[in-house]
Amino acid sequence: MVTGGAGFIGHHFVEHLLKNTDWEIVILDSLSYASNGLDRLHDIKAFDESRVKMLTIDLTRKLAWGVQKEIGQVDYIVHMAAETHVDNSIADPEQFVQANVFGTFHMLQFARSQGNLRKFVYFSTDEVFGPAPEGVAFKEWDRYNSGNPYSATKAGGEELCMAWGNTYKVPVMITHTMNAFGERQHPEKFIPLVLRKVLAGEVVHIHANANKTVPGSRFYVHCRNIAAAVLFLLEKGNVQDKYNVVGEKEVSNLEVAQIIARVVGRELNYQLVDFHSKRPGHDLRYALDGTKMKEMGFSVPASFEASLEKTVRWMLEPDNLKWLFVSKEAYV
Repeated sequence: MVTGGAGFIGHHFVEHLLKNTDWEIVILDSLSYASNGLDRLHDIKAFDESRVKMLTIDLTRKLAWGVQKEIGQVDYIVHMAAETHVDNSIADPEQFVQANVFGTFHMLQFARSQGNLRKFVYFSTDEVFGPAPEGVAFKEWDRYNSGNPYSATKAGGEELCMAWGNTYKVPVMITHTMNAFGERQHPEKFIPLVLRKVLAGEVVHIHANANKTVPGSRFYVHCRNIAAAVLFLLEKGNVQDKYNVVGEKEVSNLEVAQIIARVVGRELNYQLVDFHSKRPGHDLRYALDGTKMKEMGFSVPASFEASLEKTVRWMLEPDNLKWLFVSKEAYV
């Protein structure tokens, strides 16, 4: 079962399962604005096979008996459903508490009813650790230091998972994932936003330090690499443990924008802005230590540069412009 399976990272994981396993898949999703309805699942032809069952569910409420009956018994639960946008969490934190804390609680309670559940994967974020000083990469069990309501609710979900593992023996496993990108990403996110601005010849604002000299940086990772990591952990990860899913190298947001402009063949007009000082809750640098999974034998299937270039070229194809703009007509 995949919660949030119609969403951005979730649908990539569903696609990965369809291509690499023969498993039957149950998707739970509220179909909020972030999921864009069932468009992503239709785009990957998820319903061409009888292996996929889709249920529209609000996880902030207890799963009704009839819903639980439709789901039946599952071997794995991958809980990806969440509210994720930091700006939105600052403007309206309550919906994040409902979705990320109460939603996780309801899924853990459902997990307790599963007689043969092998693993419950809680999909968390690097942001629970807060900003990373230069030269620091957080390990899986380092302390939390949530810098905004979104990260605080994800940290709360993690603690619920560990408690349900300790108290009720739910076979929980937690992943921390860094900034994801890929095909069919919501247009509000950084990479599609930069691409639109480059195409339009507009100024791209890059978040930087207070002196506007150092741009923010991330370990960007493509969703297909994330999906491969999660399936790897379903097979080889230990319960009651945590794992960092990390891109292979750190890149600044300015470097990302420069690569996008180069792929498109346009000039990059940019401005470094001190957004973080004016808007607490936005962190300049995140970093995770990926040593643990490397020592287990996992490596990302594709490099950052190759993945980003492929994604940009995909977004520019005529049939895919709907994911970059409001509509094809708006682009024309």
